[in-house]
Amino acid sequence: MKGAAGGAFCLELSDEAIVAEVVAGKRDLFRALVNRHERRITGLGRSFFHNLDEAADFTQDVFLKAFHALPQFEGRARFSTWLYRIAYTSALNQLNRRKEYKSLSEDEHESAYKTPEEEHIKALARSAVRQAVSELPEKYRICVDLFFFYERSYDEIEVITGYPVNTVKSHVFRAKKLLREKLKDFVEGGIT
Repeated sequence: MKGAAGGAFCLELSDEAIVAEVVAGKRDLFRALVNRHERRITGLGRSFFHNLDEAADFTQDVFLKAFHALPQFEGRARFSTWLYRIAYTSALNQLNRRKEYKSLSEDEHESAYKTPEEEHIKALARSAVRQAVSELPEKYRICVDLFFFYERSYDEIEVITGYPVNTVKSHVFRAKKLLREKLKDFVEGGIT
């Protein structure tokens, strides 16, 4: 066993096996779970909160809650789904106090384009998508973010949000339809 929290030993173990080890007393192995999932949880935090500091605080809070709740992890869902459920619930609780939600689509991503014209086109497209997504009802935005940006399955979104799987499918379908309608003028009108 090499370096308890981040060594080769942990690379070979599934999340669920690491959870079992942590619950059995090897608490330092929890760091491996944090290393595996921190980036995505922080990304989810940025979807809900305005800046990196808030997202970092959110991430720390989520992992602290997850650590304390590990003995209750039953393995009925993947660990990542269980962790997202904790994160989603934590974010909603904080938002209920604030009444705001910032979609991941509002996040600025590094550009893969090289020419100024391509950068301009991408910026216009990003702006149009950002605006269209921001106008969606909150329940649609959440499902769209989890489905497209976090690549969660409908079943995982059901676990994370508490919406029945058919409701999740409906929200994603309706969101895509609304986005298509909202972006129709942008696409048909061309980019100027």
